[in-house]
Amino acid sequence: MKVKKVKNWVVMGLLLTLVCAAVPALAVEGTLEKIAREGKIVIGSAPGYYPFEMMDKQGEFIGYDIDVGKAVADALGVKAEFRQFEFAGLIPALQAGEIDILIAGMSITGKRALSVSFSNPYFETGQVLMVPKKDTATKSWKDLDKKGKKIATPQGQTSALLAASIIKEAEILHFPTFPETSLALVNGQVDGVIYDQPGVIVYEARHPDAVRGVHDLISLENLGIACRLNDQSMVQWLNSFLFQYKGSPREIASRTKWMVNARDWLKELE
Repeated sequence: MKVKKVKNWVVMGLLLTLVCAAVPALAVEGTLEKIAREGKIVIGSAPGYYPFEMMDKQGEFIGYDIDVGKAVADALGVKAEFRQFEFAGLIPALQAGEIDILIAGMSITGKRALSVSFSNPYFETGQVLMVPKKDTATKSWKDLDKKGKKIATPQGQTSALLAASIIKEAEILHFPTFPETSLALVNGQVDGVIYDQPGVIVYEARHPDAVRGVHDLISLENLGIACRLNDQSMVQWLNSFLFQYKGSPREIASRTKWMVNARDWLKELE
């Protein structure tokens, strides 16, 4: 009987070994594996965030973030497919598997990091104030933080979180996108807009007679590429990619085009 028991335990051990060996084959497919299998990477974007993601007259995605996405695809040896969402819908789309990663000028925050995993920063920026051109008195956001004043930001973005944390007296209004937020300023619906400095610079270049940027930074922020929560292999790959991409001739050319020479490409927009 003792011999039989030993044999039974040996058989059970062998079965457990076989089961454990089979588990990796049943594991959920990772993002990198999915991208390689499909031969494309699906990237979430929110056009309207100048100069990071926009649509041209032909309905094509253009901007600094789009260049980053194309460089990611080239490094992976696959095609880049961009899908448009409202900014607030990007993280849910990522969680639902509609996109593989998102590159949309998204600031890295602790709250967002509970829902997605971020790469290292690919761009450093900050929030500034924009006011009507005729307003020559406002020197700081503090000048507008008064009862009866209205300050606007695009909804779901870090500018909205910043405004909520610093504005005490003025009324805060939210609009779906930066262009709509800026239009509210131009139309006199609000007294000021808080938004990322690159976007304000571009809008100011487009509407020099309508708005004025107050370019003292209110905050400093790091933008990151987001992938599904705890997708460590994707994060590690993205960090390795950014280590080579940031400061490369390709990245410098893109940054110069979109951040410095805004007037050269404004005519391309819708």
